[in-house]
Parts: sequence; structure tokens; C-alpha cells
Amino acid sequence: MSKRTFQNILITGGSGFIGSNFIHFLYKKDYSVNIINVDKLTYAGNPENLKSIEKNKNYFFYNIDICNYQALEEVFIKHEIDCVVHFAAESHVDRSIHGPKDFILTNIIGTFNLLEICRKYWNTKEKVLFHHISTDEVYGSLDDEGFFFENTPYDPRSPYSASKASSDHLVSAYFHTYGIPITISNCSNNYGPYQFPEKLIPLIILNIKQGKPLPIYGDGKNIRDWLWVDDHCSAILKIIQNGKFGDTYNIGGENEWENITLVKKICSIMAEREIYERCEKLITYVKDRPGHDKRYAINCDKIKSELGWTQSVDFETGLRKTINWYLENNNWIENIKTDK
Repeated sequence: MSKRTFQNILITGGSGFIGSNFIHFLYKKDYSVNIINVDKLTYAGNPENLKSIEKNKNYFFYNIDICNYQALEEVFIKHEIDCVVHFAAESHVDRSIHGPKDFILTNIIGTFNLLEICRKYWNTKEKVLFHHISTDEVYGSLDDEGFFFENTPYDPRSPYSASKASSDHLVSAYFHTYGIPITISNCSNNYGPYQFPEKLIPLIILNIKQGKPLPIYGDGKNIRDWLWVDDHCSAILKIIQNGKFGDTYNIGGENEWENITLVKKICSIMAEREIYERCEKLITYVKDRPGHDKRYAINCDKIKSELGWTQSVDFETGLRKTINWYLENNNWIENIKTDK
């Protein structure tokens, strides 16, 4: 099968954690396309993430909210978009519990706007694609055994995962109803550079660095599957190039860790630097959050067998790279928007 190629890729949320890593990944691969990044620049969207490529002649940035249909449409027309890679989303479960409205607007209405624009301007085009980035959280929670497959029934437990499940269904419906060429990917927890420190791994690293408590929900036995962000990016590129229209692909790290064991692992690695040698004493158990899913674990046999994808980094290596990045990039940490 020949690889699909595109000229003008619209990346929503490209200044966020995974989106910015994906843009860096494309440039490292010398993937010669025009990249049009549309980002609202909320607390988690940081222009610093892409500072090294912002002057590239093939890179264009627009500070736009995807809920703004007219502004989106103008960019779509101006750049003759032939591929959308849709990262933009409110993504933190805790924030969705305390304020679900933004999740409904961005994750559902924003996705609807994008789909409507594609329907309007792609109705006579063939070489186009809408790729939607989703999460394993739409599948709900697992007990001690079993895995999420692409055909696992949806069972979202938080406003965040419910909003992502809704957007997944919308994307699929636009394929079946209107024939929009789409693909969907559901990934496990990502880790790596540029992640806003509300998420577990960067939060723990920076709290250790600052001598702050290391908060652990409940008994710390909740299990997550961790995916190196560049491996996620390589999977997305495989799907864009060769994924079957209308299909979903699960992307997992196949690295299951209890939260408490992971935190102790980070402490152990950082204790190799003498200044952090007693950081385990900072571990603090806090009240569990409502609807806290017990375990996530993805089966990613489909993308491996159909598209030839595999992970490239073992967890020990990826975790050390991540820790080093956060310890060595003080300027980035100082510039992130912690006031929103």
C-alpha cells in the first residue's frame, strides 16, 4: 500500500504537550509539508514548546479557539487544508470534575466545528483525512485482568472522558453519514517533554525538585499504562499515512505501573543525584478523586499487525529522559502559565 501524502496539515492544539511533540517529530522526520498550528493557548498551550521552529517557512501559527467557527473557517480556506490532526482538547480529569463546561465546549462543540468545515470544503475532494486523537479513558475502568480493544464498549466515568467519547462518536458519525475520510486513535497515558505539571510524572518530578509533598490519590494502587510521547507520534504518522478510513487504532505503551510504584521509581532515579536522596519521605496520601478508574491497559495488536508500528523506547529509558528534561529546562518551567 502506498503512503498517503498531504500538503497542508492543520494541527489543532499544536502548542500543547502531545501536539507540540508531534510537530517536532514531523520536522525531525523531515516531513516536508506545511504545518498550520491552531491553538487557543490555554494554561496547557505554551508557545515556548515550539520556539525552535516558529520561524520555519513551512510553519504557521494562529491563536484561535476551535469553538470560533468563523476564524477556523478562514484558516481552513487560506491554507487549503487537506489533513486535520485534531489534538485540541481539555484533558485533565480533575479540572473536568470541578468545571465540566469547558470540556463540553472544546471537546464536543470544537470537534463539531471542525467536522462541519471539513464537510463543507471536502465534499468534492478525495485525498483528504480527518484524524482524531482520543483516549483510553472512554472505555471506562478495568479490574486486575483484561485489556481495552478497539471494539470495547464505551463506558466513560468522568466529564472529561464523557466529552471525549462524545467527540469520538461525532467523528465516526461524519464518516458513516457524510463520507468524510476519518481515522481515530485512542492512546494510553503519555509522558515526556513539554507536559504541563498537573499530570502525574512532571508534577512528581517538580515537587521533588522543590521539596514539596508528592500527592498520591487513595491507596496509590490505581494502574496506568504509560506511552512515550514520541512513540505516540510515530503511531499517529503511521495512521495518517496508511490507516484504514473509518477505523480506530489503540496506541499503548504496554507499561503498566501502579501510581505509588511509579512515584517511588521516580524518587529512586532522582535519588541518584544526592540532593534528592530522601524524597520518598515527601509521599503524601490524599483523598481519592470521585470516579477514579482503577486500571487502564491497552491492547495495541491491531496497529502493530496492520501498520507495522511498535514502541521504540523502554520505560526506564523514557522515564530517565523525561526526568532529565524537566531538571535541565528551568526556563520552560518558569514560563509556563501556572496562574490559570
